Amino acid sequence: MKNLFANVWTKRVIAILSVIYTFFVCKLCYYSIFYDIHIHQRASLCLAVSGVSLVALVIMLYTRHQILTRISSFIILPAMLPVVLLYFGEWGLIIPIIIVGIVILLLSGAGEGVKTALATIILLMYIFGALGYFLFTSFFVSNAKEEVIGKGVSPSGDYRYRIVNTEDSSNGSTAVYVEPNTADVKYSMVTFTLKNLEKVVYIDRPSDSEVEVTWSTQKRSEITEHLNSISDKIEVTVTDAELEKLGYTYDNKLQLTNLSASRKFAIGLTASDVDPVFMDTLTDEQLDFYGIGRDADGRYYIKEPSAKVREEAGDKTGNKRLYFRDIDAGTLKQFNREQVDQATGITYFNVKKSHTVMLNTLTDEQLAYLGVSPEGDIMSITVYRDKKKEEKDEQNAEGEAPAESAEPEKEVVVENKLVFRYYVAELEDFYNVNSRSISVELFN
Repeated sequence: MKNLFANVWTKRVIAILSVIYTFFVCKLCYYSIFYDIHIHQRASLCLAVSGVSLVALVIMLYTRHQILTRISSFIILPAMLPVVLLYFGEWGLIIPIIIVGIVILLLSGAGEGVKTALATIILLMYIFGALGYFLFTSFFVSNAKEEVIGKGVSPSGDYRYRIVNTEDSSNGSTAVYVEPNTADVKYSMVTFTLKNLEKVVYIDRPSDSEVEVTWSTQKRSEITEHLNSISDKIEVTVTDAELEKLGYTYDNKLQLTNLSASRKFAIGLTASDVDPVFMDTLTDEQLDFYGIGRDADGRYYIKEPSAKVREEAGDKTGNKRLYFRDIDAGTLKQFNREQVDQATGITYFNVKKSHTVMLNTLTDEQLAYLGVSPEGDIMSITVYRDKKKEEKDEQNAEGEAPAESAEPEKEVVVENKLVFRYYVAELEDFYNVNSRSISVELFN
């Protein structure tokens, strides 16, 4: 048995366990950046993390001369920096891993010079990282006090909401937040929830005393009919792939924007018209005025491109017809840059592709393709405000002695107001649970 554990290949195989431990530390680092943590059983989690960390430390010390363990020892502490800063206070989770990182870094099989240099770099990372995070939270994070006065889940379980009263220098506010209820990462002792997915569906100042939430289920077709009855100019933003699937070509969606007054007059518009003009609505003569041609198959091209436009498009011969659908963003930008009156700097027009379609042109089947479920949750709220509380706050502000406490006098602020539709959330992709872009809000 002694020979088995002394065998170098045994150590190399067991060193893989140190890589697995480091992988989960890096996964915790990833969670700390993009997820909030909610611990259900602190004592159990602390014991579990401590036990796993102790086993990992023993394994790492046993295999400390192996390259896999050395690499792992260099990664653990830097990976824990975001965890320490963003999950600050969750010491039962943080301390066991930090201890493992420090011990294995100091006792790993790497040279003393390498360990000294790395330890110095990591120490500086923690010092400057903590200082930067402290300054950020001091200057950019609001100190307003928040109180959750209500929360719940929609009937389908797809969404959840919070009602938050905020106390600040402006008499406070009441806000209703809605976020998806299906993007959580759940474990037996802890749950991770995606950051910055909450959307404000209602906000009111000053703060309100009571908010009643009513959920109901409505069909896709019913919501479409209702929205179209409100307005026939509701636009839906879609991607290039979705436009193609809906039957549009690139050229169908080309439009003229930022038209100057002279360019509007040339096609029969008035100076007060502000809407973009789709090329499909113009005649060949009108397009010619803008230096744009149209093929028999409906493709649009630049009639007389400048040398700079051709150079941007990579047309070395100068004989290539430049179709808008074939040129890249840089070439289109150069073309638009040239549509300017050199004397006055006034823009004549710009060519732009539209990524919107009108809601009233979409069929129920097309809405299904765009990701709108056949039916889903809608939220309505009724909001009450305590008039007696307002009077008391005014008396306190004026330095008067408050009157004797009385029964709350409710005033209805809004009644049965529709504030959230699953339909709009899915159609406009409010909740992109797959997005992992880095932003300042993640560190708020």
